[in-house]
Amino acid sequence: MDYARLMVELRRAAILAGERIMEVYDSEDFDVRAKSDASPVTAADEAADALISACLRAAFPDIALVTEEQADSHGLEAATFLIVDPLDGTKEFVQRRGDFTVNIALVEAGVPVRGVVYAPAKGRLFYTTADGTSVEEAGPFDPATPGEVTPISVRAPDNAALFVVASKSHRDAATDAYIGKYDVADLRSAGSSLKFCLVATGEADLYPRLGRTMEWDTAAGDAVLRGAGGRMVRFEDHAPFAYGKPGFANGFFIAHAPGVDLRQP
Repeated sequence: MDYARLMVELRRAAILAGERIMEVYDSEDFDVRAKSDASPVTAADEAADALISACLRAAFPDIALVTEEQADSHGLEAATFLIVDPLDGTKEFVQRRGDFTVNIALVEAGVPVRGVVYAPAKGRLFYTTADGTSVEEAGPFDPATPGEVTPISVRAPDNAALFVVASKSHRDAATDAYIGKYDVADLRSAGSSLKFCLVATGEADLYPRLGRTMEWDTAAGDAVLRGAGGRMVRFEDHAPFAYGKPGFANGFFIAHAPGVDLRQP
C-alpha cells in the first residue's frame, strides 16, 4: 500500500466533503429524515457520502469500500477496506452545535491503520501521516495543499485527576456510573469522533462508550488515536478492538491514553 498517496486522497476527500457539508449547514433551512433505524439523515450526509465515494473509487478501485449511507455495501467481506462515515454526529449537525465530523479510514487485518477526522465547523483536521503517526493541521484547509501540521500525542495521565470526555447526545446513567469509578478532575461532553481526537491530543485521558456504534463511527478516530499513542479496547474485557465484524456493529468500548488504570465494568 502506498500510504503517502492514500493520505493525500483521504485528506482531500474529507476536506471537499466538509465544504459540501458546510454549504448545507450554513443554509437557512434543510430537511431531516429518519432512516430505517430511526437515526437522522440530511442532504449533507448524502452529498458528502456521494462525493467521498466517487473520490475513493476513482483513486482506489481495487480496495473494498464501506460507507454508512450505502446499505448495499454492508455485506462486504475483505481483509483490507476503506470505511467512511460522511457525517458523524448528525444530531449535532441538525442542532447546529458544530460537533460533527467527516471520517475516513483504511482497515487492514482488523486494524484501522490510517485515517482522517475533519470537523469543518470547528476548524479542526486530524489525520495519520504516511508513517502512521498522527498530526493536527492548521487551517485554512486547501484540498490540494496541506498546511502546517503539528504532531499530536496522548498525555501521561494522572489517575488521581483524570480528564474524561463522554458523548454529548448519547450520555446515559450507565456511562455516568462507569465514569464514577474514576477520580475525575474534568468531565466534558463532545459529539462525534471528536472525542477520540481529544484523547489523541492530550485534551482528555479517557473516553468510555456504553452504547450502540458502528465501525464507520469509530475507525477513523481510532486510527488517529493509535497514531498518537493511544488505545481503544473492548469494554467488557479490555481486549483489543477489531474491525471487519459481521454487520460492522461495535460493542461497548473504552478509548484511553496508556497509563490510565482501567476499571472493570
